[in-house]
Amino acid sequence: MQFRDRRQAGQELAGRLRILQEKGALAHPVVLALPRGGVPVARVVAEALEAPLDVLVARKIGAPFQEELGVGAIVGDAPPVFDPRTLERLGLTEEELAPLVAREREELHRRDRLYRRGRPLPDLRGHTVIVVDDGLATGATARAAVRWVRAQEPEQVVLAVPVAAPEAAELLRAETDDVVCVQRPGGFLSVGSWYENFDQLSDDDVLAALEHMAEG
Repeated sequence: MQFRDRRQAGQELAGRLRILQEKGALAHPVVLALPRGGVPVARVVAEALEAPLDVLVARKIGAPFQEELGVGAIVGDAPPVFDPRTLERLGLTEEELAPLVAREREELHRRDRLYRRGRPLPDLRGHTVIVVDDGLATGATARAAVRWVRAQEPEQVVLAVPVAAPEAAELLRAETDDVVCVQRPGGFLSVGSWYENFDQLSDDDVLAALEHMAEG
């Protein structure tokens, strides 16, 4: 079943998370969106859980010959997180990817400055941190994100996505306290194939969502 758009996907995901919240499983939640695509999903989730919303900028490291194929990811100034199996299958080394990592790090810092505007990330200690994206394909970006969050010593780390490749979801279970997902379809091709409307988002879209939540 396709989602109509990211907002509707967020509503479906929020319903699953509300059930956990009502059971007391999501104490003191903070929602961190992976921009850009995760922001409209996370905005709906944060509103439903009455939780603060912020962004965690992560950048995928794509294969040199196919940028959409994620072989790793970075968050902040932390070292890259690579998928060793994918590197081996493609015959790539971390050293060969260093120029790509440097380029993505520059873009990460640009977006972080733009979105945060000098605001520090919230103190995550003692909170259930819900990392939200619009979908999970290889899991490379989510893996880097949840590892960074785990290092901030939260109470729990929950990864929440509307749709995920089953294998990626299972791999991320080992990195999190829980993975909440609406759909895990077989024959997973891409995140976008599970949305009727999967328009690319702009920096302005991200800023508008953050400003709306701040005003609320």
